[in-house]
Amino acid sequence: MLQSPGEPAPHSRKYLVRDRIFGIGDDYWIEDEHGRHAFLVDGKALRLRETFELKDPERRVLVTIRKKMLSLRDTMTIERDDKPLATIRRKRLSLLRNHYRVELVDGTELDVSGKIFDREFAIEYEGELLAEISRRWLTVRDTYAVNVVRGEADPALLIAVTVGVIRLAERERGED
Repeated sequence: MLQSPGEPAPHSRKYLVRDRIFGIGDDYWIEDEHGRHAFLVDGKALRLRETFELKDPERRVLVTIRKKMLSLRDTMTIERDDKPLATIRRKRLSLLRNHYRVELVDGTELDVSGKIFDREFAIEYEGELLAEISRRWLTVRDTYAVNVVRGEADPALLIAVTVGVIRLAERERGED
């Protein structure tokens, strides 16, 4: 579940994301570390609930990220091919670090923790690092990197998790 079908497993892949781009109706290209278009984030403006589609360079939908309706706690869902793939929820409160749990439909759980507002956090599976999200490597203002460090990990899923976690954190802080 962590790897896209037929995708090669390089050692590390870095994607550059411009911050504050995930508003409803906003579209934005996420670039790879060589400046090539890797993913398009398409914010759907005419939807009843907050929805983003992550598309490939040919504009095919890879995953859809939605705010879950009628939930006691804010929750984001990730779908692939109109089928549930994962659910993102806040795990526990901490003054210094934020913790989120990502539950995949196959029972796999990912842990997201760190300083979400500073864009300094990690996505892990059973204590193994899958991706690091950080601004510290970059000099470009308002940009952060999603560095996929585990070769067989699915970059689209990890970017979708990143988008969902940041959006949940912003909603909790009242930055709609």
